[in-house]
Amino acid sequence: MTDNAPAGPPPAASPEPSGAGPAPGAPYDAVVLAGGGARRLGGADKPGVQVGGRALLDRVLAACADAATTVVVADPRVTARPVRWAREEPAGGGPVAALGAGLRLTTAEYAVVLSADLPFLGADTVHRLLAALRDGDADGAMLTDDDGRDQPLVAAYRTASLRRALADLATGHAGHAGHAGQGEQPGRGGLTGLPLRRLTGALRLTRLTDPLASFDCDTWEDIAHARARIREHGHVLNEWITAVKNELGIELDVDTRVLLDAARDVAHGVARPAAPLTTFLIGYAAAQGKGDAESVAEASAKVADLATRWEAEHGGGGSAPDAG
Repeated sequence: MTDNAPAGPPPAASPEPSGAGPAPGAPYDAVVLAGGGARRLGGADKPGVQVGGRALLDRVLAACADAATTVVVADPRVTARPVRWAREEPAGGGPVAALGAGLRLTTAEYAVVLSADLPFLGADTVHRLLAALRDGDADGAMLTDDDGRDQPLVAAYRTASLRRALADLATGHAGHAGHAGQGEQPGRGGLTGLPLRRLTGALRLTRLTDPLASFDCDTWEDIAHARARIREHGHVLNEWITAVKNELGIELDVDTRVLLDAARDVAHGVARPAAPLTTFLIGYAAAQGKGDAESVAEASAKVADLATRWEAEHGGGGSAPDAG
């Protein structure tokens, strides 16, 4: 097991009364399964396939960025944020074995379990799943896809329930290693080769429908669909800004409308090429100050006011046709 996070065990979550659900913002751990063979992609490195300029794995890691500990079950690689690494033994032992390996590094009472190929998963969906646990007494909350099929790798579980179910499966499988069913690998025992339905069938689950967040990329056609969708008019701006922030290592969330309004005022009142240069200067000024979203908003307001004054001096004529 390897990690690219600081050494030492992850912080323990505060205990809650038996049967209590997670309070808003309650600590949770995340386990991301990223070690599959991607046979339908011809053995390609699926977690590293880029959608919108970001690796699929990094997109999933962004959705669970507020997890107390994030464990990725796969061979270590460079990721956009620090994670802990684990691997099932033997490697390639299937999702149940991988989940068991990842769960050993968690301590929080709640675990979000995700696959590494969910291009449209967002933090809002992760929080919805956790909230569903809070509102009921089920062992887990799971998404279903557009056809109503369970997606056990887009789910939040009570960690204790998962541990019990995995232990029961391991014991039962070891006792019937010579009598494996379809899709299982005989003679190996433990959790190796077990299908996820054997695990989820032992749990009481709440189901939520979210066709977009549960969309996973199993084929190159799926990859092409995801890449096309994020370039649609309603998504491309947010996707691009997120990709740029990821590339530059920026975590600042700003009101993009403020920046766009300032750029529009400058383009109209001064000259079109002044707009991108001005937004750069707004960012530079904000970084020289507190470097937060409020600093960006303050600098944008000053520039917008300046553009208004600039235009007023010239009779409101705006930029000349050849200004750009």
